[in-house]
Amino acid sequence: MNTDPNAELPKGTNPAKSLTKVLGQSEHVKDLVDECAEELSSVNVTLKQELVDRDALPGVANAIEKNEGVEDKVQEASGELSVVNRGLEDEVTERHMLEHQLAAATEQEKEARHAAFHDPLTGLPNRALFDDRLKHGLAQAKRHGWALAVMFLDLDDFKNINDAYGHDLGDSVLQTIAGRLRENIRRDDTISRYGGDEFLYMLMEVRNEQDIMSIAEKIITAIQAPCDVNVRGLSMSLSINASIGISIFPKDGITADTLVKSADKAMYRAKGNKSRYSFAR
Repeated sequence: MNTDPNAELPKGTNPAKSLTKVLGQSEHVKDLVDECAEELSSVNVTLKQELVDRDALPGVANAIEKNEGVEDKVQEASGELSVVNRGLEDEVTERHMLEHQLAAATEQEKEARHAAFHDPLTGLPNRALFDDRLKHGLAQAKRHGWALAVMFLDLDDFKNINDAYGHDLGDSVLQTIAGRLRENIRRDDTISRYGGDEFLYMLMEVRNEQDIMSIAEKIITAIQAPCDVNVRGLSMSLSINASIGISIFPKDGITADTLVKSADKAMYRAKGNKSRYSFAR
């Protein structure tokens, strides 16, 4: 049986749990040692009494002396096991503390990374994460010869909602709209809150303008559904409209910045002529 304390543990083994198991085994051994010490002591007492009551048999005194030596060693081993067990208990406690600290640090790092790349109000990717994904998407599109589209989406007259009902209600509307956008994107696409009431949507591997138009119409329809909000006792149903500008790689630009600017200009053109969405020119 390998009892090397420095031996590698199998992959996936929890060190604290392994130590706890070893501690349990060690305590079991100590109990057995203690039982042996008690039995030896009892045997020696009985033998000594036999010697007192009867004439000593040849070798009995010598056997008793050896037994007493064994008893002393067993008791010494029991004491050493107690020291080992206390050390193991301290190690288990320390390992548990380290595991809790590591779990807490890992969770904090996860939360910090999420906060750094997601909008705190809507939970959508923020501008930094969108820009990173767009650059990655462009690299993929260039490598594989794909077309890629960027939609710049703006909620019409959203400022009026904030002015009339306050920012709390406006924030509730934005959260509702963000949820609808999240539900209506394709698996490999990215929707982002770009700022205020502006959102950016990256569409990977688009085949033609007709497909893009279908997606734009689907998004606008989802946004236009009655938006029921309840903030501080104020309940109302609002109808929100949106304008979308669309740019396509590579015909409208080959860089992330150019595509976003082209989609932004197209969005203002759609807003101006009330066409709901417009492609870059």
